[in-house]
Amino acid sequence: MLEIKQISSVQNASIKKIALLKEKSRERKKSGLFVLEGLRELELALKGGFAIRTILFQAELISEESIQKFLKDCPNAEIISVSKDVYRKLAHRETTEGMIALAEVKSHTLEEFEISSENPLILVAEAPEKPGNIGALLRTADAANLDGVIIANPKTDIYNPNIIRSSVGCVFTNNIATGTTSEIIDYLKGKNINIYCAALSASINYTDSNFTRASAIVVGTEATGLSEEWLKNSDQNIIIPMQGEIDSMNVSVSAAIIIFEAKRQRNI
Repeated sequence: MLEIKQISSVQNASIKKIALLKEKSRERKKSGLFVLEGLRELELALKGGFAIRTILFQAELISEESIQKFLKDCPNAEIISVSKDVYRKLAHRETTEGMIALAEVKSHTLEEFEISSENPLILVAEAPEKPGNIGALLRTADAANLDGVIIANPKTDIYNPNIIRSSVGCVFTNNIATGTTSEIIDYLKGKNINIYCAALSASINYTDSNFTRASAIVVGTEATGLSEEWLKNSDQNIIIPMQGEIDSMNVSVSAAIIIFEAKRQRNI
């Protein structure tokens, strides 16, 4: 018979550990675990092949049917029923469905980054800082069904709860790798993937670029743009023409515009 533990105190050692996993990147790296919240996020994590270690639920916020479904889908997970106070301490949103889980992180090295397509379309983001932007980039990548997303010189780990939340779980559905700018450029060149850098200098209109061949669309931060190393190794710099007073848009918006132009050219 399945054992369900009960935790009612916010001072419980296990609860304190979970709170630390949410707050501290170093705790996630040390333990190899991260926290996810919500039924949809858990479903996508399972679909993405993530190993679920622990499931915590607040019985008054989730249906018995939902509990039984996840107990079936996660037969090896530790199951814990928590009080309202404990759930309130751990949950970012009290209105979520009453489910929190601990899952094992995956490795995201370039050596393990597998692309099955012979004509891939990849998004590269250099040094994105804001979790909301990273989450939005991952949502766009999922919507366009890209072959992969590579984050260069990451400023935070991708299992930051704010990234998971802002990506609405798309951090689990994308093929993701991280590395330094130099490593990524070497990887792309080694795979004969053309590099298209979103930049203001020496650029052509993005609609005039040929994205029908193997392509990596590279975007930088709104504040500083792309590093010189990317610009030196770019096959073509591209620009989205502006008609107002500003010369840039939010990085996730710019990426989405270019990505879906590439998809249009590929008639997909």
